Amino acid sequence: MQPPISYFTELTDPRVDRSKVHLMEDIIFITIAAVICGAGTWNDIEDYGKAKESWLRHYLKLPNGIPSHDTFNRFFSALDPDEFERAFLSWIKDISKLTDGDIVSIDGKTLCGSRAGNSKRAVHIVSAWSKANQLSLGQIKVDEKSNEITAIPWSH
Repeated sequence: MQPPISYFTELTDPRVDRSKVHLMEDIIFITIAAVICGAGTWNDIEDYGKAKESWLRHYLKLPNGIPSHDTFNRFFSALDPDEFERAFLSWIKDISKLTDGDIVSIDGKTLCGSRAGNSKRAVHIVSAWSKANQLSLGQIKVDEKSNEITAIPWSH
């Protein structure tokens, strides 16, 4: 299997040249590693990067150190989400091929605290979890009346 970051090197970097202080690959790798380890905010991702900087330097160039939380936020806000999803799913599909006979759990949830203000609508998501890889294969926002069976496209 190729290195995980290689799946993301062909992404279109949304930044202008003068604002490229950090390498795109470094930003993506730190973010994915931090989220896998439980980071939930841009501040958490920055904190993870700083806490693991010596380990990260074994795998990344980090010419200007760990990006700030604002840099992570600006980068991912500008990045094409569909392009990133295709790269991410390509990586996940290759990982899943490594484990024959894996059990994938599909589960729907309503996100706590997602019912804002007077709104009666909450956010509903369906997730796919690979037991053998201990990895979320993806999640998708669904309509309130949707369910796991209709939300996940099946391919054989």
